Amino acid sequence: MFKRTSVVAIGTLGGTITMTSNQGAAGVSSTLGAEDLAQSIPGLANLNIKLTLKTLANLASGSIRFETLFNALRWAKQQVEDGADGVVLVQGTDTLEESAFLMHLYWPYPQPLVLTGAMRSPSEAGADGPANLLAAIETAASPAMQNYGALVVMGDEVHQARYVKKLHTTSVGAFASLIIGPVAYLQENQLIVYRLPSPNRFVFDIPDQFTAQTLLIETTLDESVALYQAIPDLGYQGLVIAGYGSGHVSEKVRDVLTPIVAKMPVIMASRTGAGSTTKAVYGYKGGEIDLQAMGIMMAGGLCPRKTRLLLNALLWSGATRLEIQQRVKQFGEG
Repeated sequence: MFKRTSVVAIGTLGGTITMTSNQGAAGVSSTLGAEDLAQSIPGLANLNIKLTLKTLANLASGSIRFETLFNALRWAKQQVEDGADGVVLVQGTDTLEESAFLMHLYWPYPQPLVLTGAMRSPSEAGADGPANLLAAIETAASPAMQNYGALVVMGDEVHQARYVKKLHTTSVGAFASLIIGPVAYLQENQLIVYRLPSPNRFVFDIPDQFTAQTLLIETTLDESVALYQAIPDLGYQGLVIAGYGSGHVSEKVRDVLTPIVAKMPVIMASRTGAGSTTKAVYGYKGGEIDLQAMGIMMAGGLCPRKTRLLLNALLWSGATRLEIQQRVKQFGEG
C-alpha cells in the first residue's frame, strides 16, 4: 500500500483499549501504554510503516480535561514538525467524539490526525483494539487522507470529527456519522474514499489560557426554570441549549432566557441526534423564529456537545458575538 517507509506517531491517553484487570479489584482500568499496544497489533510487520510511540496519560476518557488534550495536541504537532506522515491518538470512547472535534478545531496540518479506541478491553473475547489501532495507523499513513483534519477510525470506518457520534454503550459498532456516513472505509489494507475534504477549513490557534467556561443544558418535558434563572450568577461565559425538535424551548423557559442572552452568547442546538435546527418554520413563542429575534443563535447541524466545544474555542480566542454567530453558522452548515 505504501511505496516508501511512512512514519506514524502514536500517543496513548488511556481508555478501554489500554485496560486490564487489577488483581483483587473489580473491573478493568488503564494499565497499558503505547509500547504494549503496538506489540499487540497483528499484521503490522507486513506494512512499510515506522512507528514512534509515546504514553501521554492513562486516564478513563471521562477524566480527560482540556489541558490533557492541548498537551496531546502540542505533542502531535511536534511529531509532524519532526517529519511524521500522520499521528494516531488513542483514548477511551466515552468522550472520543468530543476530543476529536476539539482536536479538529486546532489541527493546522494536511497530515491526518487520527483518533481511535476500543469498545472491548484486551482480555475480552473479540477485543477490537488491535484491529482499530491497525486501521488507524494505515489511515494516518495514507496520503489519500490528507487535509481532512481530525478523523475517528473505528470498525474499519473512517469518520470526520465534525459528524461522528457514539450511538451505543457497548456495541463494537457504536460509532457512526448519521445522515452523511463515513468518509472512507478500510478493506484489505486499502482505503476506499467516499468524499473529498472540505476546502478552506477554519483552524484556531491554541489558546494561551482556556478558563472561559460554557454550560450545556438539555430541554425536557415540563422542566423547572430554576437552573436557567440561576445561570447569570454561576460564572459561565456562554450557554448551549439542546432544544426540542429543530431548536425550540417551552414558553416558560423562553421567558427566563432574556437576562442570559443579555450577559452571554446563547446557542440553540437540537437534542434529537440528527438533522439541523430550522430558521424560519416555527413562529410560536419559544420557536426558532422567536428565539432568533431574542438574539439566540442556531447551531444548524452541529450537535450540542460539539457546539459547546466550538463556543469554548471561540470564547478562548476572544471572538465577538458577531464573530461567534458567523463561525457557528459556518460550522453548522458545513
